[in-house]
Amino acid sequence: MDGETRPRPGGLRDPRLRAIACVIGSAGLFAVASAAVKALGGAVPLSEVVLFRNAFAIPPLLIYAHLVTPGGLAAALRTRRPLGHLERLATGLVGMYGAFYGYAQLPLATVTALNFTMPLFLTGLSVLMLGERFQPRRLAIAVAGFGGVLLMVEPWDGGSALDPVAVAGVLAAALGWALAMISIRRMGEAGESGTTIVLWFAIGAAVVSGVASVPVWVTPTAGQWGWLALTAFLSVGAQILMTAAYRAGDTTLIAPFEYTAILWTASLGMMVWGEVPDLWDLFGVLVLVGAGLAIWRTELIR
Repeated sequence: MDGETRPRPGGLRDPRLRAIACVIGSAGLFAVASAAVKALGGAVPLSEVVLFRNAFAIPPLLIYAHLVTPGGLAAALRTRRPLGHLERLATGLVGMYGAFYGYAQLPLATVTALNFTMPLFLTGLSVLMLGERFQPRRLAIAVAGFGGVLLMVEPWDGGSALDPVAVAGVLAAALGWALAMISIRRMGEAGESGTTIVLWFAIGAAVVSGVASVPVWVTPTAGQWGWLALTAFLSVGAQILMTAAYRAGDTTLIAPFEYTAILWTASLGMMVWGEVPDLWDLFGVLVLVGAGLAIWRTELIR
């Protein structure tokens, strides 16, 4: 009827709520996948963890690519940006190796929080590599965010400080993910599909880490095979949910909900490993999350 206002769809029929639910679900799956890596306890060499995380993921990714790509799998594998994929592979592997090492050595929630330094790195890299306009406010926010890292690491307290090598590894991972995001952005602007980018990364990472696994090979036990498979399948599910979220909802609406990953990993860490954060950890996480949200807000108003 003319002049009649139609009610908005309720519940998960609302695309905005579906997008938010997908982001929260994706964060939860990534958290459980991270816990599976931690459950391995370093008994499986890092290169093998990366190998099977990607090798087990390839079959479902191939099926997914065939179903969602016009033209099927052949079209999904077709690329005109091989150098872009190599750059994304190198930076993504730094991110994956660093994060997986951190999960084995540090509390789950700590690694997740440190991973959220990625947008802080991206702030500076976007100016240097993408030619974005320099914004002193964003630089100040990024510096404050790294102050949160110092609160978590507690370098003034040698007795309770986190393993500096593991922290450096996770920060290197965040830098790697930031560089990978720049590679993805460049390829996306050149017309490369997200499915193609994800698929070629999984294939390339499996090949590189497979070669790296040969000299350090340890045959996993039955239980370890289960953790490795769980890591891969949950990560694929998380990627699919995240993709669905950003297709269904506005980035500015759903991006803040990615920080629910800290709640997921903190809960798992406390329930399974008894990882209880101290006050400095909590303050550091709050500063990091606050910096990330502040940068997100500057994107809205610029």
